[in-house]
Amino acid sequence: MSWGTELWDQFDNLEKHTQWGIDILEKYIKFVRERTEIELSYAKQLRNLSKKYQPKKNSKEEEEYKYTSCKAFLSTLNEMNDYAGQHEVISENMTSQITMELARYVQELKQERKSHFHDGRKAQQHIETCWKQLESSKRRFERDCKEADRAQQYFEKMDADINVTKADVEKARQQAQIRHQMAEDSKADYSSILQKFNQEQHEYYHTHIPNIFQKIQEMEERRIVRIGESMKTYAEVDRQVIPIIGKCLDGIVKAAESIDQKNDSQLVIEAYKSGFEPPGDIEFEDFTQPMKRTVSNNSLSNSRGEGKTELKFGGKTKGKLWPFIKKNKPPPPPPASASPSAVPNGPQSPKQQKEPLSHRFNEFMTSKPKIHCFRSLKRGGATPEDFSNLPPEQRRKKLQQKVDELNKEIQKEMDQRDAITKMKDVYLKNPQMGDPASLDHKLTEVGQNIEKLRSEAQKFEAWLAEVEGRLPARSEQARRQSGLYDAQHPPPVNNCAQDRESPDGSYTEEQSQESELKVLATDFDDEFDDEEPLPAIGTCKALYTFEGQNEGTISVAEGETLYVIEEDKGDGWTRIRRNEDEEGYVPTSYVEVYLDKNAKGAKTYI
Repeated sequence: MSWGTELWDQFDNLEKHTQWGIDILEKYIKFVRERTEIELSYAKQLRNLSKKYQPKKNSKEEEEYKYTSCKAFLSTLNEMNDYAGQHEVISENMTSQITMELARYVQELKQERKSHFHDGRKAQQHIETCWKQLESSKRRFERDCKEADRAQQYFEKMDADINVTKADVEKARQQAQIRHQMAEDSKADYSSILQKFNQEQHEYYHTHIPNIFQKIQEMEERRIVRIGESMKTYAEVDRQVIPIIGKCLDGIVKAAESIDQKNDSQLVIEAYKSGFEPPGDIEFEDFTQPMKRTVSNNSLSNSRGEGKTELKFGGKTKGKLWPFIKKNKPPPPPPASASPSAVPNGPQSPKQQKEPLSHRFNEFMTSKPKIHCFRSLKRGGATPEDFSNLPPEQRRKKLQQKVDELNKEIQKEMDQRDAITKMKDVYLKNPQMGDPASLDHKLTEVGQNIEKLRSEAQKFEAWLAEVEGRLPARSEQARRQSGLYDAQHPPPVNNCAQDRESPDGSYTEEQSQESELKVLATDFDDEFDDEEPLPAIGTCKALYTFEGQNEGTISVAEGETLYVIEEDKGDGWTRIRRNEDEEGYVPTSYVEVYLDKNAKGAKTYI
């Protein structure tokens, strides 16, 4: 099966067919090129999508990615980034292995096709020339033969005519011979040209055209094979990235399987745990015994929101802010050695002077909005440096984080100092490399930075130690023995929310109102400093030993008798005095109070 023998007369159709084949190849190249553009566009969109949902640095979103579900989502974004990279690989490989190669091949194919059809046209032109020569020789031979016949007939006519002279007859005879010779020459020439044409025509149809058409057939078959190979390459380029894409998808599945709902729940606890203890039950108030009413250690104010404070202006207590807070603090229970049944009026069933629940509720409902710290208002509610606006557990975490950051900065500065020191040693050994004295200023600056950072770290470590000592995770006995701040020596005003802690060291302010009391200490110090000491309104006997470890409290021994200078205001604390220079607060349930009946509102706790 050869185009040279089967299609010897289809030169024009073969020319059209080969041009169509080249057009098909160029169409396929265009298809692959558009596919590569789609892959690049898809990869770009995937990368933009992954980048769009990546957490922003130093933002709240970055903190959310500590949860396993968010980590899995981040892994998915990273895998999608790699997935996009594989589509870029597909585009690059298709461009280099298909588009560019086929484009180069098309140019070569066009040149080869042009050459073959040029040879075919040249052979056609040659055979057409030979045919024209043959036709010309044939016509000349025919003409010469006719002229020879006419010359012969004229001679015979002249020879038969008796009236024609002998010279005319001879002339006619000679002319007939000349024409006859010309006819013979034309015949020989025609025969020669005809033989040559037949030979050329045989070579044309049996040698030249078959060879040319065979080359064109081979060219076309190579084109067909090449486009098939390109299609295989097209599939292989996709297949090559399938394992890597599979790994990306496996990574997404693995990230999804790494999601731990229990761990996320624990992280929520760590993120939002305040460290508070839930309020206890409200005890029944027996209004049938007006003189012996008792109220639960956790009263309405505690149940409605622990840490709500109310300021009483114009009080007579010297420099003390804590007693102004309307708050029911759970009085510390007795030591483990004391049995409630063995000790009368033990803390298990305290009988304290309480305000009626209705009065407390009315005060709670009609209380005026609290005055926030003036410094916080001035700063626009800026976060305190010691994070005192946060609950204990959250404050501890923030302080610990700050300490870790400072330690990293200290280590970085120390590494820089070591590097400068080594450089200075090199300069000392090799003065030509530099002046050692030029590094002294830098060393001094780094040393100052280290000292400053250490000072900051010590400050935050002190705050951290203070918070860790007051968290509810401490032992119950430690909380029981905690006390009250002494307002006679109020803390500095630079920490607006420091007074939010109760005598037992627990957090007492709500997160939105933790900075409201401190400024008032300085506002009333002058007024309180000029007042006379409070007079004794009764005496009390210590039922248990109490170690007053916190500021504002006083230590008492079991059986000791002391003076009462301020009765329990409903917060579970009684102010007592040992002598003129020693006074403080003790839990009401730790003492038995005997008030002077002549004193205003005197009541006896039995």
